[in-house]
Amino acid sequence: MTSNTRVVVIGAGLAGVRLARRIGELGGSALVVGEEEHRPYNRVLLAEVLAGRYEPEVISLPAPPELVRARVTGIDRLARTVRRSDGTEIAYDTLVLATGSNPVLPPLRGLFTDTHHELPEGVHAFRTMDDCLGLSKAVRPGVRAVVVGGGLLGVSAARALAVRGAQVVLAQQAERLMERQLDPNASKLVLRHLLDLGVEVHTECRVRDVRCPGGAVRSVELADGYALDADLVVLACGVRPRAGLAEAAGLAVHKGVLVDDELRTSDPYIRAIGDCAQHDGTLYGLAAPALEQADALAELLAGNPNARYTGTRSLTRLTLTGRDDPAGPTDTGPVTAGPTNTVPTTAGPTTAGPAHSGLAPFDLAAFGETEPRPGDDVVQLADATRGTYRKVVVRDDRLVGGVLVGELGTVGALARAWEGAEPLPAGGAPLLHLLTNDGGS
Repeated sequence: MTSNTRVVVIGAGLAGVRLARRIGELGGSALVVGEEEHRPYNRVLLAEVLAGRYEPEVISLPAPPELVRARVTGIDRLARTVRRSDGTEIAYDTLVLATGSNPVLPPLRGLFTDTHHELPEGVHAFRTMDDCLGLSKAVRPGVRAVVVGGGLLGVSAARALAVRGAQVVLAQQAERLMERQLDPNASKLVLRHLLDLGVEVHTECRVRDVRCPGGAVRSVELADGYALDADLVVLACGVRPRAGLAEAAGLAVHKGVLVDDELRTSDPYIRAIGDCAQHDGTLYGLAAPALEQADALAELLAGNPNARYTGTRSLTRLTLTGRDDPAGPTDTGPVTAGPTNTVPTTAGPTTAGPAHSGLAPFDLAAFGETEPRPGDDVVQLADATRGTYRKVVVRDDRLVGGVLVGELGTVGALARAWEGAEPLPAGGAPLLHLLTNDGGS
């Protein structure tokens, strides 16, 4: 990357900010264009803000030296410019799309009208700082909240609202919570944790209607006709890549913007990283891959001939901490890349009601394939009294996945064995040692 190369990054999230910082460390510079009015922030920790544990500035990221707040409306690939909403243009030599993802808004009756395309009063997505602040303003002790979706985001939102004193109902269409990350036993422990908080959980339950008389939500109707009274509704139905700019510019897009091992799109002057990028058929949607892509791209733009991005074996880790947990955020600056995607989803505020006082921390980690195939070996350790559960899946003498709930002392050793993909020593003792040796992390 020569000193006069103009690198423009669209997106001021984790990936875009990390890329600009790494480019600066390697002697270059990048102009970051972000449309949110807030200072760049760690989106992973939004649920901490919703729970009242952190003020918004605590999860802020160091702002890039060159940051423009604007919405990009188009890309002119021939002229190599991007157009802003005010009609002005920014020239680039290399353009990087770090546009992230949008929340999925389910096709519920009553959500939108033909003439009104904004969410009704009381209905919230949970993706941006504005979403979070809007929810924080609306939640109060006793408020009736319905969370639609029982994946990672839905569980995080339900937990945060509960520790704020809301009466929370979570509606999950699948048969169990967090079915993409967890096996049935781990899902049951998450369910038990939410129930202990007073969250009412409905699984195998489809929401079909949001009733908003006068433009404000009053109830949610389920597919079986049962109605849930609601002052607040949180839509946590997943995300999809923000690939509209790329598609309009004629770039190759499938579910996300298609990129190769050099994170190059179908246009050699345009790269893509983070949630919007689809690499080797995979959409990651996690922090660690986005950061690793940013690091790899910075090296590529700096002229490192050996730099490549070949994929990430990410570990999903959650920490649902108790109300009295005194610890602050693990990292208020840039999140470090690595094998672990750390998501301390929520911790209750000191102003929360007494119902949740003194909650014990609830930790969870999952990696690789948590469900075995025929012929796989499975080792499980469970303690119903303590609410802990550990399970690993072994295939052809290699650790291919695992899930831990309640205690994560062994997660470091297990993650290293999984990432290395090396054959495990013969016999079951070494694997049992990995499961029980709490000094492994």
